[in-house]
Amino acid sequence: MICIGLNVNAQLSTLRNNISNIAKDAQGTVGISIINLDTRDTLSFNGNSKLPMQSVMKFPIAITVLHAVDQHKLALNQLIHITKNDLPKTYSPLGDKFPNGNVDISISELLSYMVSLSDNNACDILLKVLGGPEKAEAYMHQIGIKNIAIKASEAQMATAWNVQFNNWCEPNAIAHLLDISFKSNFLSKSSHAYLWQIMQATSTGPNQIKGLLPKNTVVYHKTGRSGTNAAGITAATNDVGIITLPNGKHVAVAIFISNSKVDLAMRESVIARIAKAVYDNAIE
Repeated sequence: MICIGLNVNAQLSTLRNNISNIAKDAQGTVGISIINLDTRDTLSFNGNSKLPMQSVMKFPIAITVLHAVDQHKLALNQLIHITKNDLPKTYSPLGDKFPNGNVDISISELLSYMVSLSDNNACDILLKVLGGPEKAEAYMHQIGIKNIAIKASEAQMATAWNVQFNNWCEPNAIAHLLDISFKSNFLSKSSHAYLWQIMQATSTGPNQIKGLLPKNTVVYHKTGRSGTNAAGITAATNDVGIITLPNGKHVAVAIFISNSKVDLAMRESVIARIAKAVYDNAIE
């Protein structure tokens, strides 16, 4: 493990111990991966664990859609006809706005719904446009993100508890994806700008990565959260993204909490405290 920021042994030890102590409060598996995008220092804590993504998968799906746009296979202003059958009952601001369907929505708007609002129906509509989850997984593998699996749609994940575990990634893999996709030459200029615009506009999980950071800190992120089963276990409470530091530099952070026994407030507190520890360490 390499400490973010100054390579001082005491600083490394303090940060490692701090994260380890915070993670215990989750009473589950906590996986963390950090990359300082400027110094290239990294930190990994269970970073090679295969953990369920839930809606974090919408980040690589968005990248895959934007790649298709850059390949001229799709267009941001392309209209997709939405029927009532495309809007099953689930978490969906899109479905709330157009409960009867029969509306044409642009791909750019569907991307905004999917990423910024974490809309499940928008996600599945875009997966259908792509040709299925396997297209997103294949593109991730093509660009070198190997330790990730995108097998099931949101609707499929809703059919049974265990299906969500088919969509997994290693925290190190998603941090690497954050790193490479933040580079200005990863997508076209317009697609790159739109990706990070909708990531910055994410409204879900305000108490997670952003929870304890200074109020005006710019964070580009994507959350993911499962339900809680009858045994009181929550499979996934996740937040991944890029934190902007006061000096204008950036840190990529992926925080996953899996199979936790504690309530949402505590899970979010764990994520917030870890993000704050990383932020504080990076600006020292």
